[in-house]
Amino acid sequence: MIDGPYFVLTVLGVVGTGLAAGVFCAFSTFVMRGLAALPPAQGVAAMKAINVAAVRPPFMLVFVGSAVLCAVIAVVTFVLWPDEGAVELLVGSALYLFGSFALTMVANVPRNDALLRLEAGTAEAAAYWPTYVREWTMWNHVRTVASAGAAVAYVLALT
Repeated sequence: MIDGPYFVLTVLGVVGTGLAAGVFCAFSTFVMRGLAALPPAQGVAAMKAINVAAVRPPFMLVFVGSAVLCAVIAVVTFVLWPDEGAVELLVGSALYLFGSFALTMVANVPRNDALLRLEAGTAEAAAYWPTYVREWTMWNHVRTVASAGAAVAYVLALT
């Protein structure tokens, strides 16, 4: 069984990736549906406000902090290669780093940036809104599953 500081890193990995999965799951299961049900101008305005609020320390600590933690866990695992849990630790790190963090940078952030450039009440924003909701939510589903999978992999490494 993993112990000592490595145990603490792994438990923090479970907590961080699990929290990220919860946030993403909330967006996939009801937040985006609620925003999509609003008139486009209201949905766009609300999502723009959410995107601005998301890049504040509370969420960034969880999101980026978990990525740093996953990278540390992966490096420590490669260096120390524990007798138990190495594969699970590497899988958990890869799931979060690639399926959540990197995916956010290449799929969700560009869509957020495009939305941010639009004025909420314009025809252009109204035309883009359904595409944004569909594509952003699809990639968010992937982030949800990847983050939850990372948390599960880390838990399995602890058992």
